Amino acid sequence: LNRHYFALPTNPGEQFFMFCTLAAWLITKAGHPFEQPQEYDDPNAIISNVLSELRSFGRPVDFPPSKLKAGYGEQACYVLDCLAEEALKYTGFSWKRPTYPTEELEEEEITEDDAELTLNKLEEDVAEEESDNEENFIDLNVLKAQTYRSDMNDSAKQEEILQSTIDAAEWNLEVERVLPQLKVTVRTDNKDWRIHVDQMHQHKDGIESSLKETRGYLDKLHNEISRTLEKINSREKYINNQLEHLVQEYRSAQALLSEAKEKYQEGSGGVTERIRVLSEITEVLERVKQETEEKGSSMTDGAPLVKIKQALTKLKQETTQMDIQIGVIEHTLLQSKLKEKSSMTDMHATMISEATVGAY
Repeated sequence: LNRHYFALPTNPGEQFFMFCTLAAWLITKAGHPFEQPQEYDDPNAIISNVLSELRSFGRPVDFPPSKLKAGYGEQACYVLDCLAEEALKYTGFSWKRPTYPTEELEEEEITEDDAELTLNKLEEDVAEEESDNEENFIDLNVLKAQTYRSDMNDSAKQEEILQSTIDAAEWNLEVERVLPQLKVTVRTDNKDWRIHVDQMHQHKDGIESSLKETRGYLDKLHNEISRTLEKINSREKYINNQLEHLVQEYRSAQALLSEAKEKYQEGSGGVTERIRVLSEITEVLERVKQETEEKGSSMTDGAPLVKIKQALTKLKQETTQMDIQIGVIEHTLLQSKLKEKSSMTDMHATMISEATVGAY
């Protein structure tokens, strides 16, 4: 994780899972056992558990839990910072004063082949090299001048220093002190084309010498491969001659097999058609059997006869009731006719009597 991972939004889902995992690990490091969250756990439950652990450490939480669902931001950094401090306190970590390593100057390896560098880049590198090393290194010409002057000044004293009286330990300390200033660097002019030509000739000679040795190995390998190919061709011819009759038998067997496959396909097609016809006939037979069973069950069943008898009995009862009703109606009609006839007779008698009285 980079130092800005929880500060900027990149992938909210991944950042939230990493935030929960890191918070659980820091809580465990701080001395409170905390179960590592899984990817499919409830985020609200995880956030509430983390905040409750943070409150148990005495840290204030003055923001809503929904701020941590994104997995980044000021609140997420605050929670991780507090948990990290608690983990450092629990483990007894203490900051110490920094110890700076001593820098030792290393000898620079001067590369002679810089043919691939451009002229501008080369001039910049040379200028930087001169500015960086002018304090620690002495130029070769300056060193020669100093050496010449020292030789001229000490020429009279050479006979006196044939035997040294200086302690070896002091001499070593002095050597270590002035060792960086005693280094001499010889700068080569990378723009000199003669150096590149010499290098090209050297590489060419190396390639030619390596090519002679390699060509011998390649020729030997070529000869071995050629002999092996010739052996393989002769073995193939021998095997073909020996197995010619078997190949002919195999070809005839393949032809017979193809014919048998064709016949089998034709026969399987006929069998399929017959199976389809058989299935249709079987369906018709099943329907006929079902109809026969239904008719047989209806013929042997006495329920229709009982129904017919009950219907006849009901018809007789209804006929009797109708006869009674007809008789009653006929009687009523006869009475009405008799009443009408008697009334007509009375009226006729009255009319005759009135006519008689009027005549008199």
